Amino acid sequence: MIEFHNVTKKFDAKEAASSLSFTIKKGDIVGFVGSNGAGKTTTLRLMSGYLKPTKGTVSVFGNDPNNKRLEVLSHIGYLPENNPLLVDMKVIEYLRFIAQVKHEKNLMAILKELHIADMTEKHIEHLSRGYKQRVGLAAALCGNPDILLLDEPTSGLDPIEQDVIKELIIKLSNKHIIVFSTHILSEIDDVATRLLIINEGKLLFDGEKPRGKGSVEKLFKKLVKKS
Repeated sequence: MIEFHNVTKKFDAKEAASSLSFTIKKGDIVGFVGSNGAGKTTTLRLMSGYLKPTKGTVSVFGNDPNNKRLEVLSHIGYLPENNPLLVDMKVIEYLRFIAQVKHEKNLMAILKELHIADMTEKHIEHLSRGYKQRVGLAAALCGNPDILLLDEPTSGLDPIEQDVIKELIIKLSNKHIIVFSTHILSEIDDVATRLLIINEGKLLFDGEKPRGKGSVEKLFKKLVKKS
């Protein structure tokens, strides 16, 4: 479970997150939506303890991500927007390194689940962007985390690769709480069970995603325009 209570994060005078309050529970696939610069990445970094709130409290399974960093990180798998892979390494070399750090004993099962078991001897730099995302996702899954934080996981992918990642997210939701940020509203329709809309650091909507084709886009435009 992830809980935010009146969380604000300032960078100098700018509020990247402003009085955010919400709770994310087991079974949720949360689509976290906002325009570029809305505060999505900042909020994900607050969840992981990478950033400390200026005001308010963050709790992950009852622990403060800053004061109990190692305990919280054992619950979290994080795929940043700029997937920080060591591209000069082979896939298997990189993932064995991550698996060792995170005490993952079933790496081959993860490789098979993400359909990259036949890519292990390739150098990461030679992979397509879609396969690089799968390698990053495999790294996030090492250690069997309760929560997956995915920052723009389909950004820059072609439509076929986008569909692959979306299908994997749905499949992984059977075992993990998933929070994924995006500015592609159709992904919410396809994947999310719940919707958070943020703009200029402020939470505009928290609830079940609206039903019906194009309803997420209509709601987003309406709320962002008013704000």
